[in-house]
Amino acid sequence: MSERDTDVDEPTFERRVPPGDDRERSICTRCGFVAYSNPKIVVGSVATLDGRVLLCRRAIEPREGYWTLPAGYLENHELPEEGAIREAHEEARAKLRIKDLLAIYSIRHISQIQLLFRAELLDERVEPGPESREVRLFRWHDIPWDELAFPSVRWALRHHRELGERPAGAPFTNPDGSDGELPGL
Repeated sequence: MSERDTDVDEPTFERRVPPGDDRERSICTRCGFVAYSNPKIVVGSVATLDGRVLLCRRAIEPREGYWTLPAGYLENHELPEEGAIREAHEEARAKLRIKDLLAIYSIRHISQIQLLFRAELLDERVEPGPESREVRLFRWHDIPWDELAFPSVRWALRHHRELGERPAGAPFTNPDGSDGELPGL
C-alpha cells in the first residue's frame, strides 16, 4: 500500500432518518451519502415449445435440487427482457423470444420484485449452465409440482396455463393473501 492509500479513511455509516425522508437509512458519517437499500429485481420466463415448458433443476442454493424457471437478478443497464433472455441462456443454454409480460410478483420477506415473461423457446436443444444441475422440457401433466423451488414458480406456471394463447394484457400479481414466503420456513 502506498502512503496515499493509508490517508483515505474507509466510510462509516450510521442508521438515522435523513432530512426530507421519513425512514431510517444508512448515512455516511463523513460525507452524508445516503446508501439506499431497495428491493432486488428478478427477471425470468415461462419458456415453451410445442406445449412443453422449460424448467431448470437448481445446482445452487437457495433450494438446490429443486426445479425452477430460468430466472435471476437483473443487471445494471439491462432491460428486463434482455435480462430474461440472458438468464435463460445462462441457466439452460436456451435461445428464446420474449412474447409478453406475464406477471409481476412481490416477495416481501426477501425484498424482491419478480418480472416474469412468456417466451417462445426457439430451439429444443437445451443443456445445464453452471447454476443448473439438469434442464428439461415438461408437458403440463409431467411438471414435478412437489419439487418446485419457490411459490412464484407455481404461480407463473398456473398463470401461463390460465392465459393459454391469449395475449397477456395486464400482468398477473401475487395470488390473494400470498407474500411468496415458503410455508414452514
